[in-house]
Amino acid sequence: MNAAAAPDPSALLVVRELTVTYRVSIRGGHALLRAVNDVSFELARGETLGLVGESGSGKSTIARALLRLVPAESGVALFHGTDLLALSGASLQAMRRHLQLIFQDPLASLDPRMRIADILAEPLRVFEPQLTGRQRQQRVLAIARAVGLAAAHLHRYPHEFSGGQAQRIGIARALIIEPELIVCDEPLSALDVSIKSQISNLLKDLQRELQLSLLFISHDLAAVRFSCDRVLVLYLGRVMETAGCDTLFSAARHPYTRALMRAAPIPDPIAARKRRSAPLEGEVPSPLFAPSGCVFRTRCPMAVERCAREIPLLRQVGASLVACHRAEEVDD
Repeated sequence: MNAAAAPDPSALLVVRELTVTYRVSIRGGHALLRAVNDVSFELARGETLGLVGESGSGKSTIARALLRLVPAESGVALFHGTDLLALSGASLQAMRRHLQLIFQDPLASLDPRMRIADILAEPLRVFEPQLTGRQRQQRVLAIARAVGLAAAHLHRYPHEFSGGQAQRIGIARALIIEPELIVCDEPLSALDVSIKSQISNLLKDLQRELQLSLLFISHDLAAVRFSCDRVLVLYLGRVMETAGCDTLFSAARHPYTRALMRAAPIPDPIAARKRRSAPLEGEVPSPLFAPSGCVFRTRCPMAVERCAREIPLLRQVGASLVACHRAEEVDD
């Protein structure tokens, strides 16, 4: 049995064997592109789970499938015991208030024709139509102050704000209807370094105060290490490794995870020069023509003949779940 198969009954979100496939046009016909392949994980209340991996690994597709922005081919996603993937109509609409999204590009996610007060009030009009205008104004002002915005900001338009301020508005919009789960899709990538730190701290403070659960999608391993409790490492739509944040950054077991760690920049130039560096060879294969067996084998320095024959299942190795036939041989 897969080591990840026994669900925690107290988990807020339980995802099992999630698969997302796209039908794409190619020369001479069509082909199936499997963007997410049998991905399973759990998310506890108040926990932050990081999704990391190179572009094309399936991070954002997982998030969009859970939010029902793209259809899943198969799998289940139990939120409070209800399968998100089976909902439709009014049931799906009612569930959406509990799952919100913080976008990668804060300015592009805000309607340029609307004042900030109207942008923040819009979710309340949709999900809490019983509120009076006065009650909506009070809620808007309260959430604006919670994310570090002033009352004077509410009468402005999005183009009058910096990227960091716009992201605070995006966070406020996601929080105003008091969701339980927020998907953060590269929420820091469009921001300057100093602003990244401010937004990271803001998210962490709000999560602790409101007991939010976060799915934190990022290429920035430093941000993941600061923000996340556990990390899921993805490659070509499959889970390579999952572990607690401290374990993953100190004793990663999968060759791909270790390669990501080595590729991450180090701010100390002396430490960077001393670090052993062995960048991955080659390019990420097309998901249309994924390698047999272990999808990472074509770039893996430890690949053997078995890796081409057998898909490695997630199994317990030390404190991690690892999908690698040779995980025990990786040096600490």
